[in-house]
Amino acid sequence: MYIVCSDLEGIYTPEIWISVSKHTGIDELKLTTRDVNDYNTLMRGRLSLLKQHNLRLKDIQKVIYQLEPLEGAREFLDWIRSVMQLIIVSDTFIEFADPLMEKLGRPTLLCHHLTTDEAGNITGYNLRQQDAKRKVVEALQNLNYKVIAIGDSYNDISMLRHAEKAILFRPPQNVIDENPDIEYVTSYEELKRIIRETAGI
Repeated sequence: MYIVCSDLEGIYTPEIWISVSKHTGIDELKLTTRDVNDYNTLMRGRLSLLKQHNLRLKDIQKVIYQLEPLEGAREFLDWIRSVMQLIIVSDTFIEFADPLMEKLGRPTLLCHHLTTDEAGNITGYNLRQQDAKRKVVEALQNLNYKVIAIGDSYNDISMLRHAEKAILFRPPQNVIDENPDIEYVTSYEELKRIIRETAGI
């Protein structure tokens, strides 16, 4: 039996930090896991920038509430859930993702959470577990599932390499170049085709 494990940002929604960067004009915030392969280094840099520019959680959430899912994303998710189970595994935070999950029809999401102070400043981040995406795949495999994994960034590679079927969706060229053996596609229709062929549906 197959199950889909998928990333969130860049697959179904815009990249949140890029959107915040555009909204605030803070160019350094546009860096994502597509650019930096060490997540903790990336997050420490982000927290430093938020403190430097006096940006609070509510400021980021204000940007997120204006975002819409990528064109065709909701329909694709509805299709997946009509034929098999889906779990979204993301390195985002529940405080960021919630309004987007509502717009996507509330698929199951496993992600991290933030620490804030009384003034609403983001003071820290709490990983659900280290290398969480890979561990989700391994846990599902221990339950006798076969996993189709979908991602686009450096932080997805470990998950992809442990899955029975790995697919990169609209990845940047650097991720393609460094992982030439992983199939990549650029449309939801191509994703559907591969999922159908893999799962025999």
